[in-house]
Amino acid sequence: MPENIYGFKYNQYGNTEAIIAYNKGIILQTNNYTNKGLAYSDEERYRLKLIGALPPSVRPLEKQVVNSADKVAGKEDDIERFIYIRSLFDRNVTLAHALVKSDIERYMKIIYTPTVGLACQRYSSMFRTANGIHFYPGNIDQAENIMRRFVHRNIRVAVVTDNQGILGIGDQGAGGIAICLGKLMLYTQGAGIAPWHCLPISLDVGTDNKELLDDPYYLGWRHKRIRGDQYVQFIQRFARAFRAVFPNALCQWEDFSKQNAFAIRDSYLHDLISFNDDIQGTGSVTLAAILTGMKIKKEKIIDQRYLIHGAGAGGIGIAEQIETAMIEEGLSEKVARSRIYTLDSRGLVTTDRALEPYKQKFAKNPAEILWMKESSDNTLENVIKNEKITVLIGTSGQQGCFTEQVVKAVHQNTDRPMILPLSNPTANCEALPEDIYKWTDGKALVATGSPFAPVEYGSSTFHIGQCNNVFVFPGVGLGIIASGAKEVLPAFFTAAAKAVSESVTDEAMAKGELVPPVSELQDVSLKVARKVGETAISADVGRLCAFSDFQHNNDPERLRELIMNMRWQPEYLPIIRETQE
Repeated sequence: MPENIYGFKYNQYGNTEAIIAYNKGIILQTNNYTNKGLAYSDEERYRLKLIGALPPSVRPLEKQVVNSADKVAGKEDDIERFIYIRSLFDRNVTLAHALVKSDIERYMKIIYTPTVGLACQRYSSMFRTANGIHFYPGNIDQAENIMRRFVHRNIRVAVVTDNQGILGIGDQGAGGIAICLGKLMLYTQGAGIAPWHCLPISLDVGTDNKELLDDPYYLGWRHKRIRGDQYVQFIQRFARAFRAVFPNALCQWEDFSKQNAFAIRDSYLHDLISFNDDIQGTGSVTLAAILTGMKIKKEKIIDQRYLIHGAGAGGIGIAEQIETAMIEEGLSEKVARSRIYTLDSRGLVTTDRALEPYKQKFAKNPAEILWMKESSDNTLENVIKNEKITVLIGTSGQQGCFTEQVVKAVHQNTDRPMILPLSNPTANCEALPEDIYKWTDGKALVATGSPFAPVEYGSSTFHIGQCNNVFVFPGVGLGIIASGAKEVLPAFFTAAAKAVSESVTDEAMAKGELVPPVSELQDVSLKVARKVGETAISADVGRLCAFSDFQHNNDPERLRELIMNMRWQPEYLPIIRETQE
C-alpha cells in the first residue's frame, strides 16, 4: 500500500490540472481531495473501479451545490450550519468550496466571523475529524518529521496560532485551530490557493481557561500555559522545523496574545516568510477604509488626527499602518506619530506609565498634554475634544463605548467624521451603525468589523462596509507566493490597502461606502495580489516563484499573468491513474 493514495499534476503556472490516484476503488471516496460524491462520471466509475459503489445516477457539481445549500438552510442555527459545512469539507473539498463560493457573503458569516467564535468554544464537544497539525510540548521535538508528512501536498501557506487571543473571546486552548481552518478556507475563496496547499497548525502550549481545564472532554494539552523561556524555546523549535520543511511557504501568525504577537512577528521577520494578520492585516484593511474616506471628504490622510480606542495587537497594527502611509505621503516619522493617539483601559497611553514594549511607540509625553491636569481628565471624550480627533477607531471590545457624546464630539471637529467600530464579534461593537448615523444626521463615514444590515436614515439607505481582513490576507498571500518574495515588507500592506480602496466604485463612495462588498472578494484579492507582487519586485525582495515553472523574470506583466493563472477554482478535476513508486 503506497503512503499516499493521491498526488497532483501541475501546469506551468503551478495550478493543479489533475488529481493523480495511486489507488482505485472505494478508497477514493474516503479522501476529501479525490472524492466527488455522486459526480463521478460513468467513465470514471468504470476506470476507477467504482461501479456498484455508488447509486446509478450521476449528480453534477451544480446540482450537488443546490442540494447542499438546501441542507444548510434546513439547519436550526449557524453553529449547526458550521458543522455541516466543515463535515462536507472533510468529505468533499471541492463541493464545500463550490457551496461557499455560490454565496460568499452568506457563507462567510458561517465559516468565519462571527460563527467561528462559537466553534472555537465548542471545539471539543463537537469534534468530528482531526485537521492540520497539533503541536504541544510532548511532540514539538518531532516537529520536522511531523511536518514532512505534508510535503506531498506542496504546502504554500500555513495559518499558525497559539490559541490565546481568539476574536475577542480570549484563550480557547485547542479550539483555536478552528480559526486557522476558517482563514485557510478564505485563502482558497479569495486567492484561489488550493486547499491541499493549505495547512492549519495549532501550537498548543496549554491554556489558562479554567472552564476548559475542568472539562473532562477537553481535547487539548491539559496544563496551564507555558511562559517565559519555555514558551520562547517552543516557538523557536516550531519555526526552525517549519523553515526546514517549507522554506518557500508563507507562515501567517494568528490570534497570539498582544505582546507575543509583536515579539514573534518581529523575531521572524527575516527568518521566515511570515506576517501577523491581527496586526498587519487589520492595519491594512483599516487604512483602506481611511483612504476611501479621504476620497469622499476630498482631504488628505496627513491632515487628519487619529484616535484608536483599544491598544492591543489590532489597534497598534492600525496605528503602524497609518503611520507608514503618512510617511509615504511626505511626513517625518515624528510628525506622523504625533497625529496618532492610542487609548487602553486606563485612558490615553502615556510615557509615564509602565508599558508593554509594543505600546511605547505611540505613547504620548504627559508634559505635552496640557489639558490633562487631573487623572479624571483622561477620558475618551476629552481626548477627542482637545486633540481635535477626526478619525475614531474602535478595537477595544467594549460594547457601546462610542456613546452619543463621544460621536458628537468627533463631529464637532469635522463635517464628515469617520467612525470605525471594529471590534468583533457583533456583541462587542463599540457603537451600532444606526445610532452613529442618527447622532451625526447621516454625515458619518462608517465601517464595522462585524457584518451589519443596511441602515435606513432619512431618505437614504446606508450599506455598512465590513472592515474585514479577508480583503487583505488572501491577496497578500498570493502576491507573496507568485512573486517569490523572500520576506514580508510593511509596504506590502500599504499596497494592499490602496488596492482595496481602489476597488470601491465611485457610485459606492457617493453613498458613503468605505470598503467593497464581500461578494467581490475574488476580484479584490486579485488586485491586492498584483499590487503586492509588483511591490515585492520593486523592492527587490522577489525571486522566481518557487511553486511554478512559469518564468516571470520579475517582469510585472508576466507576474500578472502568473497570478491570474495559478489560482484554483472549486471545480472537479480529472482523476488520472498512476502507480506510485
